[in-house]
Amino acid sequence: MVQIAMITVPDESVAKNIARTLVEERLAACVNIIGGVTSVFRWQGNILEETELLLLAKTTRIKFADLQRRVIQLHPYDVPEIVSLDVPSGYDHYLAWVKNSVN
Repeated sequence: MVQIAMITVPDESVAKNIARTLVEERLAACVNIIGGVTSVFRWQGNILEETELLLLAKTTRIKFADLQRRVIQLHPYDVPEIVSLDVPSGYDHYLAWVKNSVN
């Protein structure tokens, strides 16, 4: 099954490094970098507001654990956001391309 992994990052340099690494290592077929994200969150007892970028990495359920491990290695945060959503349907040719790209 195809999944979309969502990963927030602090800046463009980190975003491009993680995106390129995931694609080069066949852990993701494609990674979109979305700017202008404002995150409001609780961290160590404080409410914080930070500008971040959001990565949307297209992968598969089989590759997600490897993708997650690699992101943790590359990411500067102590607890990076790495979550995934199943893609139950979509354009068949695109979904096949994602699967083929990570295999």
